[in-house]
Amino acid sequence: MTKLIIQIPCFNEEATLGLTLAELPRQVAGVDRVEWLIINDGSTDRTVEVARSHGVDHIVSFDHNQGLARAFMAGLEASLKAGADIIVNTDADNQYCAADIPALIEPIVLGRAEIVIGARPIRRIKHFSPIKKFLQEFGSWVVRMVSNTDIPDAPSGFRALSRNAALQINVFNSYTYTLEMIIQAGQKGMVITSIPIRTNGYLRPSRLVKSIPAYIRRSILTILRIFMTYKPLKFFFLLGSIPFTLGTLLGVRWLVLFFIEGTLRARVPSLVLAAILILIGFQLWIFGLVADLMSVNRRILEDIQLRLRRAEVERREKEES
Repeated sequence: MTKLIIQIPCFNEEATLGLTLAELPRQVAGVDRVEWLIINDGSTDRTVEVARSHGVDHIVSFDHNQGLARAFMAGLEASLKAGADIIVNTDADNQYCAADIPALIEPIVLGRAEIVIGARPIRRIKHFSPIKKFLQEFGSWVVRMVSNTDIPDAPSGFRALSRNAALQINVFNSYTYTLEMIIQAGQKGMVITSIPIRTNGYLRPSRLVKSIPAYIRRSILTILRIFMTYKPLKFFFLLGSIPFTLGTLLGVRWLVLFFIEGTLRARVPSLVLAAILILIGFQLWIFGLVADLMSVNRRILEDIQLRLRRAEVERREKEES
């Protein structure tokens, strides 16, 4: 029997959760059983009551708000414990069209992919400002560069995962899971693809985008942190190349002036600055090398974690059977 679990992270979603759940399917082609799961991320309204009244099968609750990324990971863990073969993540504000779920999971059902991302028509979404559209597309481009994937809409929260993919995913960023998950999948060699999806009407402002300046700041920091985590050698090499190049140019300038003018004008400050910049560049390169070596340990720990997760899921299935 193939089980699909649709999970929804929720934080004070009383007003929109009912509409979202009313659109979710209970039968999907290619799977035998469909269950719903919500992650109550410290809601203070009637989110849980609304979920229960609509027949949600599983509820995971936090005592206080812990953020979207942790709610997403808690949902994956609970879905695996509930025996999910396929997990679909969607938002509680009914942003994504639930009728596209069969198309979203089809590549997984057919064994052609382990992760499928729903690609929104970003440029046609009216309530997205031009700056937000640019950041969405720029973030997706960065993710494609780092992960070696071709996902056009990396920030999309409408995505499906196979059990094998869910067992391997780890999210360290506390702000959002969307970008990091794709980069991890690319680094681990998972087959990840994308399909075009539809979006519904605008019901409420995004919880992640409280203001454009804050969104820009958080997006830049998220992308930089992901780049440092998964491409440390490349990141620090590029970063160190800036002061090293400036220092080298200053050093060449000092040599040219020294041979032209002799020792009458020593230009010691320029020489000192050139030496400092070159040393900073070398130090950043060393940081990148050390970070790259440390990433080997992270991969070993992730492999151990994967084995433990698989053993736990297999043990639970044996107990239930």
